[in-house]
This record gives sequence, C-alpha cells and structure tokens, in this order.
Amino acid sequence: MSLNYQALIPVIRKLAIEGGTKIMEIYNSDDFEVRSKSDDSPVTAADEAADALISAGLRAAFPDVMLVTEEQADSHKAKGDTFLIVDPLDGTKEFIHRRGDFTVNIAYVENGVPLRGVVYAPAKGRMFLTLADGQSVEETGSFDPDTMGAVSPINVADSDNDALMVVASKSHRDQATDDYIGKYAVKDMKSAGSSLKFCLVATGEADIYPRLGRTMEWDTAAGHAVLNGAGGKVVRFDDHTPLAYGKEGFANPFFIAYAPAVTLKEA
Repeated sequence: MSLNYQALIPVIRKLAIEGGTKIMEIYNSDDFEVRSKSDDSPVTAADEAADALISAGLRAAFPDVMLVTEEQADSHKAKGDTFLIVDPLDGTKEFIHRRGDFTVNIAYVENGVPLRGVVYAPAKGRMFLTLADGQSVEETGSFDPDTMGAVSPINVADSDNDALMVVASKSHRDQATDDYIGKYAVKDMKSAGSSLKFCLVATGEADIYPRLGRTMEWDTAAGHAVLNGAGGKVVRFDDHTPLAYGKEGFANPFFIAYAPAVTLKEA
C-alpha cells in the first residue's frame, strides 16, 4: 500500500514544526530534568512531549500504517518493511548541553527504502523536507504549521575527489572514523550533530558523511529520505550495498552517506 504523498507531506511537516515548538518551550526553560533510559541513553521531557504529539498526529492521519518511534519500546518489536518512523528529538545530548544541533525527524519507509521525510532543526531555524514529487527542498520563513513557506530545491554537490568536504559527528568521532576519512583527499572537515549531517550532504555543503558507530533506523530514515531526494546515496560501510530499513530491532550497520560524484574507498 502506497501512501498518498500529497496528503502525507503537509501532515509530517506540520507535526515536525509542532513537535519542534514543544521542544523549544522546554529548551528555553530555566531547567529540565534528564533521565536515563534502559540503555543508559538520556531522555528528557522534550523527547516525550514531542513524541506524544507526533505519534498521535500520525496515528490519527494514517491509522493503517505501522508506526515505529524511538520513545515507544513496544513499537520496536514491529515487523515489516513499510512504515512511518519517528525520532522526536535526535541529538538529545546536543539538546541537554544547549548546543542547538538537534532535530525532529519523521520519515515514511516503503519496501525498505526511506522515500519521504522531514528534518527540522528548531534551534537552528532550518528545515529540510521531501515534496510529494520526491524532490528535496529547504524551507525558509516563519515555519507556520499550516502553510508552507518559500522552498528552494536542494541537490548534492558535483564533488571534486581531490578536495572533499567531510562532515562527521560532533560527539561520536573515533580513530576508525579518522582512519577511513584519511583515505580521501580532504579539503576541510565540518562537524554537526544529529541528522543534520545528511542534510549538509543533501545541500552540497558537504560531500561525504561516514558513520562508523551505532545508529538506529529512526536516527537516519528522515535524513536518508532528504538525501535521496537531493540525488545522494546511503550505503552500508562493509559492502557498499544500499542501506535498507525494517531490519531486526531497527538497528543500522556502519554506513556512508555521500554525493554520487565521490569515488568511495573500500573499508
């Protein structure tokens, strides 16, 4: 069953903005509580408030579509390759340290491929989304939940393999990542938190984002969809086959997100 994208896009865009508004209310408050989940990862009231709002909105609009969300452990037992997937606050550590690099992520995956998505960074005032026709855009303006502002199409860079711009994680860099990046002719490096790294490749602000670390499908699906719609690719690190979704437990292997003009190096 294919979703009607004309119906889907306004809903996920609106829910991302409304979720972002909830998050910013808590972000701008004097104090918020940080608790640990069973896997020791941090969670705040912002994650939970945004999740409640977004999942209720998606269930109301698309009751027949499987919903997977980071904050609802029961949903992680679901099986299937076509679903809506949500990370209501990706970059909780960035949020806790008030660094601003956190995002709201909502995506639609069909047959294991993230086809449509929205990535909203409320503290940065940036929003990236796929339109109904599949083209990815960046929206600017006031982010009115009910009316889309000005959008400009985004496309990956025509990368120069002699001078690549690499984007890597702010809080998850390690020697293995640095060793792999060292195989390329790098002009400069950027760091960014959360799913914004996919969006920087999608806009041509970076050429390649290698991730040699643990991620879950809700961390990557929306950014992956945005990158797809901008002409980019995401492949497994080990064999360079496309990164697929609906895997056991929704856990990802290491991966590389890149503009197709980049000549990938072996692991």
